[in-house]
Amino acid sequence: MTEQIANLRDVAHADERLRPDVLWRSAQPLAGDGAPREVTTWPPATVVDLRSAAEIPAGPHPLPGANVHNVVLLDHAGDPNANAQRRRPLVEVYLSMLEPGTGLVRAVGLVASEPGPVLVHCAAGKDRTGLVVALVLRLLDVPREAVLADFALTTDAMPEVVRRLLASSPLPEGADLSTLPKEYFTAPVEALEAILDVWDAHEGGTSGWALSHGAAPDLADRLRARLLV
Repeated sequence: MTEQIANLRDVAHADERLRPDVLWRSAQPLAGDGAPREVTTWPPATVVDLRSAAEIPAGPHPLPGANVHNVVLLDHAGDPNANAQRRRPLVEVYLSMLEPGTGLVRAVGLVASEPGPVLVHCAAGKDRTGLVVALVLRLLDVPREAVLADFALTTDAMPEVVRRLLASSPLPEGADLSTLPKEYFTAPVEALEAILDVWDAHEGGTSGWALSHGAAPDLADRLRARLLV
């Protein structure tokens, strides 16, 4: 059976006002993946790849023809404490992506401006992808409950995500997934709630946070024109 990209969904499911086939989210695609069942058209015109250079295999991106933009949100390359960093509570990992926050804003800017459909992915399509999608949705005033519900869907996809990650990049000798916190294998809404709290508490709300972290003044307007029916 042909492999298919894991944890793929059209973000439009999160709110009935959203236009389908504009923004998709997923785990990393792999060479040889077939057209997925979850969307009506394939491939994407634009890919926003949130992985660090160390995570990206040599060679072309496995979605030929797509315009690929690499936006690094987490990069532990050269960090002597990298292993410890990867075991931090997820809420700490998420909060670290808010400062400087320019990567999140740049990724959302690509969603607003690049040809669609736009696929946003990292390795699992959970943490980095989850924050980018959450920022898009909150800039569109999608209710918190709907943002959290979309995020939580990744938990069911994690067994397949982990299987594909290990098949494509086996663990180094002596490495043990059992040493990682259990929340690394789920999509804990509590961690994302902490991020939504930061955005909501900022002067001007989520739009104010984005503006203070380098967003163009018309970013939310461009997202609305692009994504709202």
